[in-house]
Amino acid sequence: MTAQPSLAGIAQQLAELVGTVIREIRPRLIEAALSGDRSESRNIRHADNFLSEYDLMLHERYRELLTEVIPSYVYASEEADPQVIGDDPDPDLCILVDPLDTSEMAVRALYGYTHVLVYSRSLARPIAAVVGDIFHHLQIYAAARDDDGQERAFLFTQDGTPHVLRLNRSAPLAESLITNFSMKPSERFVPLAQQTGLIEALSRPAADGTSRGRIGVDFGSIGLCHIAAGFSDAMIEFAKGFATWDLAPGHYILQAAGGAVLDLEGRPIPLDYKFGSVADITKAMGHRYKFVAASSLPLARDALSAMTL
Repeated sequence: MTAQPSLAGIAQQLAELVGTVIREIRPRLIEAALSGDRSESRNIRHADNFLSEYDLMLHERYRELLTEVIPSYVYASEEADPQVIGDDPDPDLCILVDPLDTSEMAVRALYGYTHVLVYSRSLARPIAAVVGDIFHHLQIYAAARDDDGQERAFLFTQDGTPHVLRLNRSAPLAESLITNFSMKPSERFVPLAQQTGLIEALSRPAADGTSRGRIGVDFGSIGLCHIAAGFSDAMIEFAKGFATWDLAPGHYILQAAGGAVLDLEGRPIPLDYKFGSVADITKAMGHRYKFVAASSLPLARDALSAMTL
């Protein structure tokens, strides 16, 4: 039996760290769901997004845990402006964190995710990323850059069993499950419903007369991780765009697994997120990405061709 390649050290530490965060926050979120006390806070930074005390709690907890394993870094969390942590005034590593993605669903115990990405400013690219699924047995999606420069992606179940993620198949568009973050009625659902060309392409019957194309809902980086694992085939975002912390971890994991992420002009979105200085990182946090992510480049192009932009 061929031994599975190991996950790079920093990604292994991140995976363990994210596992700790999940074990700590899950009981609190379940209690919030059962009690109906969702602890909503006023969101000063992102007025149109739900914010709970759990988002802020995890923002602080991540900073504590990360500092135990990485002495100096730029901490770029969704919940605050980027700040330098440690004694090095200009550290190479930037740690991008979305402490609690889909927090409005998490306090209902429906869905909840947590993202961490390590970006090397000298390499101008990520070197590790972890996306944690708080409520499911398939719990940790991770990718890392090995010493030989190769990216590898993995999925870990809740009991720690690893599975290598490497895409080697791709469904045709008419048989694909394509997802979209369509939660907000006027901002996202209505534009999706107006994608008649894509809907027609997905409704096209196969030779046996069966229509296998589907549209599903998914959330942030986890949506790209689901493609990397082969659970879905593509994800589209064309209305508002994903913030950097929503896209980057899943983007890196999907690309490490062999998938493709294109902008709406059909160009690959680079992994260089322009984190050159703290000021650059602050600017990058305000950028939004519209994209098609898919299990293969041909499927991404076919989905893009079917869309009305």
